[in-house]
Amino acid sequence: MPFYEYRCGACKHEFETMQKMSDAPLQNCPECGEPELVKLVSAAGFRLKGGGWYETDFKSGKKKNLVESSKDKSAAAGGGGCGGGKCGCG
Repeated sequence: MPFYEYRCGACKHEFETMQKMSDAPLQNCPECGEPELVKLVSAAGFRLKGGGWYETDFKSGKKKNLVESSKDKSAAAGGGGCGGGKCGCG
């Protein structure tokens, strides 16, 4: 469930609460009791933590580093694109 931030228009109290997305917005301030709460817009807290995101999740064996192996082959063969010298990068 996501966290939502609120600010009271009457007493300026700010707080966050965990609610379902389908829940109705809160209306009454927990500090002063006035029906002056406004839902604030804030950045979502989202983090991909741990190893293996995308690059290694579903790959095994020689397929794990497809990006690196294709770059190595292109540079070794002198092919076009970056690393091959034809684009002016060296």
